[in-house]
Amino acid sequence: MKPLSKQTLAVIGLGLIGGSVATAVKQRSLCHRVLGVDLDQQALKIAKAIQVIDDYLPFADAVKAADIIVLAVPMLGMQQVLQSLAEVEGWQDKIITDVGSAKGCLIDATEAVFGEWPENFIPGHPIAGSEKSGVTAANPDLFVNHKVILTPHAMVNHQALSCVRQLWQGMGADVLQMDIQRHDEVLAVTSHLPHLLAFSLVDTLATERDNQDIFRYAAGGFRDFTRIAASDPTMWHDIFVANKGAVLRALNDFTADLCKLQKAVETEDSQYMLGVFTRAKVAREHFSKMLARRAYVEPMKQQEIRYISHPAGPLSGEIRVPGDKSISHRSIMLGSLAEGVTEIEGFLEGEDSLATLQAFRDMGVVIEGPHQGKVTIYGVGLHGLKQPPGPLYLGNSGTAMRLFAGLLAAQKFDVTLTGDASLSGRPMNRVAVPLQKMGAVINTEDEGRPPLRIEGGNQLAGINYTLPMASAQVKSCLLLAGMYAEGKTTVAEPAPTRDHTERMLTGFGYPVEVNGNTATIQGGGQLSACKIEVPADISSAAFFMVAASIVPGSELLIKHVGINPTRIGVINILRLMGGDITLENEREVGGEPVADIRVRAAQLKGIDVPEDQVPLAIDEFPVLCIAAANAQGTTTVRGASELRVKESDRIQAMADGLEVLGAHVETTPDGIIIKGGQTLQSGQVDSLGDHRIAMAFAVAGLRARGAIEIANCANVATSFPNFIELAKVTGFDLAVESAE
Repeated sequence: MKPLSKQTLAVIGLGLIGGSVATAVKQRSLCHRVLGVDLDQQALKIAKAIQVIDDYLPFADAVKAADIIVLAVPMLGMQQVLQSLAEVEGWQDKIITDVGSAKGCLIDATEAVFGEWPENFIPGHPIAGSEKSGVTAANPDLFVNHKVILTPHAMVNHQALSCVRQLWQGMGADVLQMDIQRHDEVLAVTSHLPHLLAFSLVDTLATERDNQDIFRYAAGGFRDFTRIAASDPTMWHDIFVANKGAVLRALNDFTADLCKLQKAVETEDSQYMLGVFTRAKVAREHFSKMLARRAYVEPMKQQEIRYISHPAGPLSGEIRVPGDKSISHRSIMLGSLAEGVTEIEGFLEGEDSLATLQAFRDMGVVIEGPHQGKVTIYGVGLHGLKQPPGPLYLGNSGTAMRLFAGLLAAQKFDVTLTGDASLSGRPMNRVAVPLQKMGAVINTEDEGRPPLRIEGGNQLAGINYTLPMASAQVKSCLLLAGMYAEGKTTVAEPAPTRDHTERMLTGFGYPVEVNGNTATIQGGGQLSACKIEVPADISSAAFFMVAASIVPGSELLIKHVGINPTRIGVINILRLMGGDITLENEREVGGEPVADIRVRAAQLKGIDVPEDQVPLAIDEFPVLCIAAANAQGTTTVRGASELRVKESDRIQAMADGLEVLGAHVETTPDGIIIKGGQTLQSGQVDSLGDHRIAMAFAVAGLRARGAIEIANCANVATSFPNFIELAKVTGFDLAVESAE
């Protein structure tokens, strides 16, 4: 096949889209020659005069001269054009594509004419347009940064497919592929239904007696929504006929929901209205900002973020780090399952916590916020959740997925839990297996990986379960499932882990019996709404605690930090290493102990970390490794195999990064040995997309001989949205670079 630049393009139909294809190809010299075909001879003359095309020819002559043919005709006229094409000798040697907005009717027309799908016919649909029409509206940049969806047949000629893809990419488009049926369903709800509604609304208002005033005083929202009602009526008539089935299904769903909203307005059902409005507002923000999906098909390439951390002088000041992520997750979960209205302050507005919020909205819970850390939840009770419209996407949060597994295992409906690429590689058998012992039906991918597919309608039975390794997430999962189980559920752990779930259940009025390392819950109870103030996250504070400890002359006050006894391992370990850490203004807020933490610089020394402290600091070990590298002597960590199955293998990730920076490190199956006393060198490390690894090496840069460059830092936003700002306020010399 000859290069695209030596091929001739024929565009059949010089309306807005066809004309824009022609002028885009011609202005960019993508093809050797651009020919036009149209029933309107005046349009052809104009197209040539304004240099949209090189020339125009009769249909048969243009087909014979062309190497690539773009069919840009009204959809209901497609079969007649295909019939004319079939009568031209040599058409089988041409690459054919189209620009139609519906593809089901194209299949019918193509098979009616040719009997089977020609392998050189590559259906396409540019997701671009304008309310203007005709060749004079042709725009050479119409497709720049817009999506073009190709829907190739299974028997496609791959050279032809590659050529069509290259053609659209040359016009500046982002080319995707999709199944034909799925294409028509998606476009029915995202394009066809909005146009239908806009046409209907404007027509309704235009028949009002005071229509001039209605349009004269229309605000921006009206103008934005109804702009598309100025589109080509004939084209949209054809689209609605061609994609009738999918459009009617979308319209029926919308009409049913609109009737419910109408009834809510009539009866002043405030909760229903709030539910619709908050779900709509937040869903739009959530799916555009957090999921960052490319239109219709696949995840967008995540923006590459790189940190460059430079040596810096003493740290100082007072800061408050974001709310505790573990408590934020649990407050949303229990508030949603409670009876009454739960109010939350200090909620962590990171991506993982927002994913938990969205999941409950998808299951019918009305949630206002978050707004500056405040969230209001209208609980539905333990049995009030509704089946979500699709899988629940939980981002990067292992906590959310494991806890959701427990609370959804006994619901009446089926549900699938999914996450991003990192979460999809993490082990979930540790919750699936004990839940299955309770009677849940849960299916996973190979080796217990997500997605988790949970079958509804199963009655759970309480069990006595001993955790094979200490894990607050697994313990919490089973306690949440225990609320739905018959009898008692008892969970024993080999070492104490964070007890946020037990404390919060008690705060919501659901008693939990705790005896040493054993927690027991009786099924069949009820949660009652309450007020929650989320303390600052000690895991986030840990980065600043280590930073202030290792930079000479530093003194830092970190305010309102949760000091739950099951979470203060980082304080205990730093103190054992010689850290100067004091707790001030100790108090209890919402059942959780809180204090201001003052940290002064100190010469740290290496230690053998007591194994009983490991579960109490499991999330803080990446930055504690940096403390160890800056301490005098050797630090040894054992009993921390849990670190190997976090967002990354944190033992290996820290070892690899520290070795790049010149530290002496040895790893073991369940820990790490770090020889301190040597200043770290400058270098480049990879955080592997793990937010805690990224922030730990940002701290390391404070005491290195030169800059440390840290790759793959985008996920810091999942747990610590304002880390960069707070770091700079305290005295970090930290730069951020990004590139698509």
